Amino acid sequence: MADIRVGIAGLGAIGRVVARHISKGIPGLTLTAVAARDQAKAQAWLEHEKIAAALVDLDALPQHCDLAVECAPAAALEQICRPMLAEGKRVMVLSAGALLPRPELIELAIGNRGQIIVPTGALLGLDAVTAAAEGEIKSVRMTTRKPPDGLAGAPYLVANDISVEGLNAPKRVFVGTAREAAKGFPANVNVVAALSLAGIGPDRTTIEIWADPGVTRNCHSIEVEADSARLSFAIENVPSENPRTGRITALSVVAALRKLTAPIRVGT
Repeated sequence: MADIRVGIAGLGAIGRVVARHISKGIPGLTLTAVAARDQAKAQAWLEHEKIAAALVDLDALPQHCDLAVECAPAAALEQICRPMLAEGKRVMVLSAGALLPRPELIELAIGNRGQIIVPTGALLGLDAVTAAAEGEIKSVRMTTRKPPDGLAGAPYLVANDISVEGLNAPKRVFVGTAREAAKGFPANVNVVAALSLAGIGPDRTTIEIWADPGVTRNCHSIEVEADSARLSFAIENVPSENPRTGRITALSVVAALRKLTAPIRVGT
């Protein structure tokens, strides 16, 4: 079979890691295109890394790839997904929170036999939650603790005049549903959006968000009550060069891409 042609939309902290891994060699995949806001900077980086991929606009991605990996700001999600899904192609979405208010993208995927893939990202246990959702899940609760600078500037904090500067003790800055959190913290809690999509949906999944000067990692703990199991798990993610994103997020994308053509696939 021919290699799956992969395009990357966004060449920031995550996109660069993914590009390096594909270019070094993932069986069955070829990096064929990159779309970036600053094309001159992107071209210079590709040349420095000796990565041969076409530099294209977002709407041209379907002409160059079979699967696009979204590594861009959440605001660009629709511009990335629509052209790909309209052509019946696949998009791997990291900005899961931006999917919640856009059910039409899912309908577009259904109507054209395209596919939206949400990788595990900075979370763990999604396989177990997905399995539990085949039965009955009663509740899903999540608590996120991040260094204050990883939350600074979030729309919810700005709108409610909540400051996270100069904290010397943990401060709870939000409690509510996954849908509300995704709207108020679009760059911070894609994890809870993914959790809600795996389980009981964004309106029944709840989250507390804490700005905690005592942590240096992005910490998430999840409690799930289901008829098949009680799940309790936690993860502490080392931030990438972008404090809002954990290093493991990019590696999760690489692992998900590797699964596409692997001779043995572990996990759901």
